Amino acid sequence: MLLAGLLCDETVWTGVARRLRAFARVHIVSFAGFSSLQAMADHVLTVAPPRFALIGHSMGGRVALEAVRKAPERVGALGLFNTGAHPCEDHEPASRLALVALARRHGMRALAERWLPPMLDVDHPPSAAVLDQLFKMVERQTPESFAGQISALLDRPDGTGVLGRLRVPTLLMSATGDRWSPVDQHEAMLRHVPHADLAVIENASHMVPVERPDAVADAILQWLDRSFPARHG
Repeated sequence: MLLAGLLCDETVWTGVARRLRAFARVHIVSFAGFSSLQAMADHVLTVAPPRFALIGHSMGGRVALEAVRKAPERVGALGLFNTGAHPCEDHEPASRLALVALARRHGMRALAERWLPPMLDVDHPPSAAVLDQLFKMVERQTPESFAGQISALLDRPDGTGVLGRLRVPTLLMSATGDRWSPVDQHEAMLRHVPHADLAVIENASHMVPVERPDAVADAILQWLDRSFPARHG
């Protein structure tokens, strides 16, 4: 189960899923139209098989933590990519709600032009094709859906308690150019779940599943091989 993040649809995981489907059944879940992490997690648990590996990117990582909180017995392995576990910080409502106002006033293209650049690595920017893919993905969303997802993020619980209770194989992933959910944020999460692995993707940023899908898929497969060495028989 691959969970998409804020303003993302299945596009964010398409390249990774293409590689993983040679080894596992893969289902991508996105969250347009949802306005709470709890409802998103309920949806994941409804469409998922009885037991599954769960990987969330960005906001999808928050959803993954909620799914584990609700049904820990169903999650056999957990991946938290370009995300965090801390609760809402004091500065967030003003900046996030300003983006909602921008989307409502000027549309999703204007939002993409404001929202995407701070997430990207200025030293190793994505290709023009990847950048076009990201812009089009944001433009397919609506201001109303964006507002609902922002409401969900502003109301998010502290996920560090869930991290401390994890007993399943866990993979944390960040990228060297991710300024939104940087490597040190994942290192802080690692202190709560010391049995986890931490993968750092070079020359990429917050949208690493789109920017470096082969590197992300390789890291996932290597992690699964280490965690479940008998899965190839």
